[in-house]
Amino acid sequence: MKKILRNVLLTAMSIFYVSFLLTGAARAEANNDNRVAFHIQVPSEWEAPCAWAWNEDGTNAFESWPGEELEADELNADWYYIWLPEFANHIIINANSGTVQTEEIIVDAGKESWIQIADDGSVTLLYEAQTVGELREYTAKFEVHAKVDGSWSNPGIWAWSAPDGKNAFESWPGEEMVYSDETGWYTAKVPEWVNSIIINANNGEIQTEDISIDPAEVWVTVDADGKMEYSYIDPDKASVANVKIYVKAPADWNEPCLWAWSAPDGTNVFSNWPGEGFEEDSSGWLVKEIPGWVNSVIVNGNEGSVQTQDISVEAGKDIWLIVNGAEDVQLSYEPIEVSDTQSDAEPVTVDEVAKENVSDTKDSKAVPIAVGGGLIVLAAVGTGVAVSKRKKAS
Repeated sequence: MKKILRNVLLTAMSIFYVSFLLTGAARAEANNDNRVAFHIQVPSEWEAPCAWAWNEDGTNAFESWPGEELEADELNADWYYIWLPEFANHIIINANSGTVQTEEIIVDAGKESWIQIADDGSVTLLYEAQTVGELREYTAKFEVHAKVDGSWSNPGIWAWSAPDGKNAFESWPGEEMVYSDETGWYTAKVPEWVNSIIINANNGEIQTEDISIDPAEVWVTVDADGKMEYSYIDPDKASVANVKIYVKAPADWNEPCLWAWSAPDGTNVFSNWPGEGFEEDSSGWLVKEIPGWVNSVIVNGNEGSVQTQDISVEAGKDIWLIVNGAEDVQLSYEPIEVSDTQSDAEPVTVDEVAKENVSDTKDSKAVPIAVGGGLIVLAAVGTGVAVSKRKKAS
């Protein structure tokens, strides 16, 4: 094999970003050891159905909406399945890139379940078998992302374990990768025992060399000749410097925390609601340093029981927020004095935030895709714009 170029972007900002990912991965690993099978039957017009799952403490099974795609059940027509962590007892089934969904489904934790979704979206939950045969055993997977030259059409991935030669897919060229308009990357999932991949295209006629990787999410960039570089850090995010969020919170909001994410892809900075607390600087502002790719934040207090609305911010800029109440927030990208908030700060109302979050979505509808338990998301149909909001169940 030719020598592989490892581009790990070991900068200070990358290390900061990785620390968030590792923290989330460690928590996920602790919670995901035991899995339970869920069998799901969806309406025929629901494409690429996914599951989003969490528990009443706000611990999510997946990092970002719409969750994980369901597997087709080969033995039972029109049925899908997914193995979810046994702690997950709140579930939403969604499809069509998260633009259609069920209401929140509360299940008995740890019980194998059968969920039937009618054409009108209503749900029937059963704990008695509605399918036949045994499912494949659960196998953890990780994502492989690829960005290829424009001459490469319909990129695919071939994956295997070396040196034993166990293949992840039945035949060459493997599995076609799925393109995301939001990120500009093609993506596929492979089993965690995979340590070797090839990115190919044009029905396998062109390809990279063998790529030896660790079993972790990886980004591969390929040029027209098949030469590639890869990284275990998202290059689009690791190249952005960290920023600081300065906050003044109401006096009765105990232990204020910050929740932060990237919209519309839904990548969260913190693993669990209500996020992480602030430090206080010498001038009395609460301060938190976060990755510069964040464009959406929520300030909350009292263990997440009180919170602001979603606040859309400009990525890559330091931010000053004065929170007067849940629906009264003032925003500035320049340092401000508390006494001068009316003149220096930009008031943010609920209506203005809503307008900003659905900007450039003319001819679209804002569709509520989860209410209560663990998540509120607004998806703009036809544009892919989504705004995520975590709220702890009362």
